[in-house]
Amino acid sequence: MAKPAPGFPGFRPAALQFLRDLAANNNRDWFLENKPVYEREVVAPMRLLLADVISALATAGSQLTGDPAKAIFRIHRDVRFSKDKLPYKTNSGAVLRKAGAGKFDGILYIHLDPAGCFLAAGFYLPEKEALEAIREAIYIDPARANALRADLAGRKLGFDMSEALSRMPRGFEEAAESPVADLLRLKSFTVRRDLSPADLAKPAVVAKIAKFAEDTKALLNFGWQALTVLDPTALARRR
Repeated sequence: MAKPAPGFPGFRPAALQFLRDLAANNNRDWFLENKPVYEREVVAPMRLLLADVISALATAGSQLTGDPAKAIFRIHRDVRFSKDKLPYKTNSGAVLRKAGAGKFDGILYIHLDPAGCFLAAGFYLPEKEALEAIREAIYIDPARANALRADLAGRKLGFDMSEALSRMPRGFEEAAESPVADLLRLKSFTVRRDLSPADLAKPAVVAKIAKFAEDTKALLNFGWQALTVLDPTALARRR
């Protein structure tokens, strides 16, 4: 009889310490020498965490899912178009998404970082057509968009307003005085909740992540519905 897979034990202090040390020694030789620490203290527990979270979300009927072996972002940075040529990220992230969804079409994100750990959910820098579809859904039903905003506020969450246009986007200029004008200017539709290192050191963080998924379900459903009922004719009129 096969042994049951081990559950998430919590990240040990060595996980964040590895990331701190990597920030101080961000080069290939150091990383290769210390790669076993990375695999043991960061990758292995992250995979266990993802497996437990995916199971909890499935039990709760969430549409979010993933593969623990593939959901963790690469530690290697893409430096092709960056002035910063340091080869490695100094954090670890993992993403869950709706089955069959595209890269930008609604996610739950887990971020492990000595500078601050957090959860995030929503639609981060969606591609043009998806962005316009979400804006159109906000525009045609501002009452629902504001109800979503109120629901998130009741859960102590709010849209990240840091990445917004200074002017109304093309095609939505007439909504400049609308109560949802600030939402229409957003380039991403995301919320986040901070986690402490103490949270991530305990198996109970699985329940915290599942609760965050429940708290952000309405946001994801809003965006998913907007993408499902995408009206190319309406969007074409705004271009």
